[in-house]
This record gives sequence, structure tokens and C-alpha cells, in this order.
Amino acid sequence: MAVSANRLELLQIADAVAREKSIDREIVIGAMADAIQKAARSRYGQETNIRVDINQKTGEMKLQRLLEVVDEVEDPNTQIYLDLARDKNPDAEPGDFIAEQLPPMDFGRIAAQSAKQVIVQKVRDAERDRQYDEYKDRVGEIVNGTVKRVEYGNVIVDLGRGEGIIRRDEQIPRELFRYGDRVRAFVYDVRREQRGPQIFLSRTHPQFMAKLFTMEVPEIYDGIITIKAVARDPGSRAKIAVTSSDSSVDPVGACVGMRGSRVQAVVGELQGEKIDIIPWSPDAASFLVNALQPAEVAKVVLDEDAERIEVVVPDDQLSLAIGRRGQNVRLASQLTGWDIDILTEQEESERRQKEFAERSETFMNALNVDEMVGQVLASEGFATVEEIAYVDQDEVAAIEGFDDETASEIQERAREFLERREAEFDAKRVELGVSDDLRQINGVTTPMLVALGEDGVKTMEDFAGCAADDLIGWTERKDGETTRFPGALSAFDVSRADADQMVLQARLIAGWITEADLAGPEEEEEMTEEAEEGQAV
Repeated sequence: MAVSANRLELLQIADAVAREKSIDREIVIGAMADAIQKAARSRYGQETNIRVDINQKTGEMKLQRLLEVVDEVEDPNTQIYLDLARDKNPDAEPGDFIAEQLPPMDFGRIAAQSAKQVIVQKVRDAERDRQYDEYKDRVGEIVNGTVKRVEYGNVIVDLGRGEGIIRRDEQIPRELFRYGDRVRAFVYDVRREQRGPQIFLSRTHPQFMAKLFTMEVPEIYDGIITIKAVARDPGSRAKIAVTSSDSSVDPVGACVGMRGSRVQAVVGELQGEKIDIIPWSPDAASFLVNALQPAEVAKVVLDEDAERIEVVVPDDQLSLAIGRRGQNVRLASQLTGWDIDILTEQEESERRQKEFAERSETFMNALNVDEMVGQVLASEGFATVEEIAYVDQDEVAAIEGFDDETASEIQERAREFLERREAEFDAKRVELGVSDDLRQINGVTTPMLVALGEDGVKTMEDFAGCAADDLIGWTERKDGETTRFPGALSAFDVSRADADQMVLQARLIAGWITEADLAGPEEEEEMTEEAEEGQAV
């Protein structure tokens, strides 16, 4: 049978729309069928169950009314008696559907307009789904496009098969875009929103620079060189840490390239942003020394529990280590993930002298000894009265100028001082109303109980409701700046693991959880078996 002109035109329109919108031809034909179905319902009644089939090869269209086979008809528009149904189909059973052929219909103006709206909406939804499905898997990639328009500082980029947006805060400072400019950006997020899929692009994202290096340096693309960390102050300066899995390949040299050709290509794309390429090291101290380049570092002291690092630099290197407006140390902190305190050698010397003087004075007052003895104890490395009181007596007696009798006397005075201080703290604990039950928690001392009471933690229930952050404090990083918030026990030497363990103990004692809750599947099984064995005995 020859395909009529109208049918052929229908298929051609479907093909044209599918090509233009880059969507499946079946979706367009399905949208047309839905549109015709809606128009037919407006003619035959909205309650009528109508099915439209369009042959994708010939364009032939079938319009059918579906009637449900039932024993008792309640709605003749949608149902048919079983006897009548079996006249048309002897195998019909209740619950089946009988299809009745409907005559071809002419669309009125309103019906045609309604059908057009359905087709447009279906095609638009399909186009949005296609865009989302295409770009959701491209998060983390670099895309190229042309500037379509600039709205309130936000740049709309035509990506060919979709539109992306570079928001003002994701653009490199002082970077201007005009209509038709070629632009390269990093896809950092794709969201499905009411107005269609939103493709968010960035030129300030640290991974944008990492991807640019991957494109310029074959060794990174091949996996020989790995980018471990990136920190950027967009448009101004950046640091990138690299390491090589092949000892014969210099990671820094490979990224710089012959006469700086590779790094200059990245710098050009980033509007002249200066880039420090740093060799990565698994040792945190060595990595930090590299990260603070070009400044020289004299000494590094790490506090792993607080993730804080203290750096001592020569006096003439301080400004270089900090950088303009703190840029160098801020980028080094972002790169390493450590909070960095920078001191000059003179400042460190003054601080050590001050700590020595404070320690000596503490020993003088606590042990009732003269200045010389206090200074000797401090210079021997004793930091607290507790260390003196409970260290082996031979260690104190081994100090030059001391004997066993002197060591015994000093330790006796240290213990008496600690007993007096313990009594004072206990009296203050009682005054604050802190429950004595909290002593059941391992690691909690009387001074800690006072500190908890001053922070409003007075009962086992209060302690059980705490998190580790409430006890030891926490840090928040925003805009490259780190803010430290103290906890109730920040003044004490309590690690995060210790704090977690204390909270677990409190919850066990308070009855919030049981030992079975803490046990893993294997341990729980063992506990069950032991209980069963006990019952059997």
C-alpha cells in the first residue's frame, strides 16, 4: 500500500524534530500519539479510554476505543458486557479489554492547538532529559563552548547540545566575556531543576587547573605522575603538589616542560595565574616545607591530634613565608590540610624563654623551693608537677646536685601539692553541682569535672548527650581562613579518640546503649553462643 502524502509528511516532521532537538524519533512519534489521543478525548468524552497507534514505517494511524470486559456494566463509555465482548472475541474474559476501531477525525482549531501544546511539552521534556543524561556523567570534565549572553555578571555558555552557566563567583577576577567568545570551563555540578537541567561551570575550581595539567602533561594522563593536591587563589597564585610512580621521571620538571612550555600553557588559560609546582611527600613535615616555598624553613613541630603545625623560619624569611596578604601560608594550608602557625626564630626563642620562666615559677610555688631548684627541674624537661610527683625517684636523684634525700623531699612536696589542689578542685566541683557519677568514666579527672561543670555538663545524661566536638572543640574553614572553636576539655590533653571513648562510656552507663549495640556481628554471635552455653549448664 502506498504511503499517502499526509502520512509521509507526519514521518518527515517527526524525523526533523528528532534531528533538531537531538532526541529519539520514537519519543517524537509517541508525543504525536499522545497529542492525537488528547484531541480525540475532547471529541468523544474525557472519560473515554482511547489508544492511538502510529506505524513508524508507514505513518498509518489507528484510533481505537478500549472497553473493559465486565459482568455488570456501570459506565457504557468504558465497559462492555461479557456476552457482547465474546461476540467480537470468543476468548474474552472479565478484566480483558476490547478495542473498537474509531473513524478518522478532523481536528478543529482548538483541538489542533491543544495537540500542538502536548507535542511541544513532550519534546521539551525529552530534550531536557537528554541534556541531563548527557552531562550528569561529565561532571569533573572540561568542556568548550561559546558565550551566548552575559546576565548580571553570570555567563551563559552554549555547549552545542546544551547550555551551561558560569556564575560570577566561579569566574577568574578581572576576566571579561563578550558574546561569541570561546570559553573553556570545568563542569562541577549538573542538577535537574524546574526550568530544565542546569549545568554549572567553573573557572576557579581547583580541579579545573588539575584537568588543564592533565591535558598538557602526557605523563599525568598516562598515570605516571599523580596530582595529589591543588590550592588556588584564582587569578593570582596557585600551588599544585605532584608525585611520580617512576623514579626516573621528575614530576616537577615534567609539569614545567621544556623552557616552561607546559606550565605556560596552563598559566595562559588561567589569565596569568602564577603556579608553584611542588613535589609531594608522604611525610607531613617534608611536604609542608615544600609547600611553603619559596620561603626557607628552619624547624617544624607537628600536633597530629589538632592537625596543627608550627613552622619556625629565619627572621628575614617571615614576610616571604606569609606572602602578600597571607597568600603563601593560606595556600600552603589548603594544600596540606594542616593549620599552620608561623614564628620567627626570635619569637620562638622568646616563647621558649617565657615557658621556661613560667614552669620554673610553677615549681617554685608548688614545691616551695628557691629559683635555682625550680629552673633546674624545668631545664631537665619536667613540664608539670604530676611528672615530678610520680616519676621514678632515681630520675630526680640523678639530676646534678641532687641526692636521694633531696629527690624524696621534692617528690613528697609535689604529692602534697597535688592533694591540696585535688581537694580544692573537688570543693569547686561540689559547688558547681557536678555529679560524682562522672568519675566512673575512664580518663576523667577532678579538674576536668570542674571544666565540665563550668560548661553546663553536670550529670551522666548531660555527658552522654555530648559529641566529641563538644569536649575537644572543632575547626571550621571558610574562604581559606580557619576558625577554632574550643570545647569543654580543650585545655586538657584529650585526643578525639579519647573523647569518643568517654562519650561511649557515658552512654553505656546512662543506659542509652548496650554492649551488644557496640559489638560487631561476629562478637554479637559469640556473646549469644556464650549466653546459650551458660543456660545449658
